[in-house]
Amino acid sequence: MNTQGHGHGAEELCDAGAQIYERALREGRVSGEEAAAAPCLIDFGLLYPAVDDLNRLEPVAPAVALHRLLRVSEERIAEERRREERLAETFAGLMRIEGRRTEIEDSPAIRVLSGMERINQVITEAMADATQEVLCIQPYNNARSEAAAVVALERDQALLDRGGRIRTLYQHTQRHAPLVIARYEQLTGDAEARTLDEVTERLIVVDHAVAFIPASKDRTLALEVRHPALVDYFVTTFNRLWRLATPMHPRTVRRPTLNGITPRQRAIAALLIEGHTDAVIADRLGMNIRTARVHIAKLAATLGSESRAQLGYLIGRSGILDQEPPAPQAPQAHPAPAPRQR
Repeated sequence: MNTQGHGHGAEELCDAGAQIYERALREGRVSGEEAAAAPCLIDFGLLYPAVDDLNRLEPVAPAVALHRLLRVSEERIAEERRREERLAETFAGLMRIEGRRTEIEDSPAIRVLSGMERINQVITEAMADATQEVLCIQPYNNARSEAAAVVALERDQALLDRGGRIRTLYQHTQRHAPLVIARYEQLTGDAEARTLDEVTERLIVVDHAVAFIPASKDRTLALEVRHPALVDYFVTTFNRLWRLATPMHPRTVRRPTLNGITPRQRAIAALLIEGHTDAVIADRLGMNIRTARVHIAKLAATLGSESRAQLGYLIGRSGILDQEPPAPQAPQAHPAPAPRQR
């Protein structure tokens, strides 16, 4: 939403526009000559001509202007989403056409899936044909509904009943999450789970043959990947993270505390040293910002810090990030199944 000649949107008013609008709000009006210095105010609908004097401009209340501008922004985002869905639907059929020019040599076999319902449908179909192993990385997601958890539980149990195996990586903050605990109380079969402070975005690999990854931040778009090299890359990445992770199910292993510093606080200390804000730290470690701040306060108290700047200095001087805690003794891993012939 840019104004030609001004090159800015309503979210970042120019200095002249901000000063004129503020004066109009205080005095109830400005002259047309004054407003000419900032035509963006009229373009954004922040000023309008008075009924009794067209040379006088009166301000729109900030709350009213904000509501209108937000509605315009929401409509634009919704239209982009509809455009993405139309593109995905249009090209989905074209990509299924068999022909000499429909597949370029050496190009990856990737399909775009649009909409949560469609994504879950395709994952369910892939799981229905699975007989060997499913690998999952599940980052923190407080928006996941109980209904979605029930659907996932049913398709996972069906695989386990066929003799398959499921390995899942969560963040440490999920070890005591009600939905996660309930999942492993109900699943029966060869299902294992481990945790890390930080994990990648969501990943599902089915039988080493097909992988699913998000294609948008809100996860309303996903990629179905069947290119063997990419799928093998995902499997290798998962297995390396798996070896570094702490067992959670079927046997729980507690991570050790070093010199009064808990593993959670140690992970936070590493991100503090990198200069991240509380919000970024909370997002990276899969916790809410209040919990992150509680851990930061406890870390500061343990190290005797009286300020944020001093805390960074004390973390570096303490050497807690140089000490490697003893590796948790994980249950003996099952041999990975051989990749399915493609």
